[in-house]
Amino acid sequence: MPSSQTKTRQVPKRKHAKFPECDAVIHLRNGSYGLIEIKLGGDHLIDEGAKSLKNLSDDIDTTRMKAPSFIMVLTGIGEFPYKRNDGVLVVPIGCLKP
Repeated sequence: MPSSQTKTRQVPKRKHAKFPECDAVIHLRNGSYGLIEIKLGGDHLIDEGAKSLKNLSDDIDTTRMKAPSFIMVLTGIGEFPYKRNDGVLVVPIGCLKP
């Protein structure tokens, strides 16, 4: 996971009816990036966000660009981050503070 000290740039959210989307993309200077979905919390919403991110990740043409380094659901509640069995990181917003 990227450190809070790493300089990043946020790409605006784009919506298209035919394609999955995410709430944020973090690009790092080394060319890697991560996909982020923001949810308030609750298992159902976290599952929904994880499914959306997995669909988006699976749709990326890796012959034209790198696969994401990580996919993460950022939640409004919780104390500890964890990694789901499907590889999606679930991180409470409080864990991002310096």
